[in-house]
Amino acid sequence: MTKYEIMYIIRPNIEDEAKTNVIERFNSILTDNGAEIEKVDEIGKKRFAYEINDFRDGYYVVINFKSDDRAINEFDRLAKFSDDILRHLIVREED
Repeated sequence: MTKYEIMYIIRPNIEDEAKTNVIERFNSILTDNGAEIEKVDEIGKKRFAYEINDFRDGYYVVINFKSDDRAINEFDRLAKFSDDILRHLIVREED
């Protein structure tokens, strides 16, 4: 299994309960597809250098985990369709 890091940005005008549900939902997408989550770091709200979808800031979340391609592909597919996630980035960490 390979180590990965995912950073995604949740839209800022979401309620706290809905934000928690989004984080839990995307964590479960990874674990349901065989990933082992090592760390979930909620960085918090930060201001953007430029507007994204008419938003000036967003709520950042970083997940460190071990997985194969199946969990990565499913996370990527569902994050693209989600209106709550503005951007996401998946990076493979070196061993």
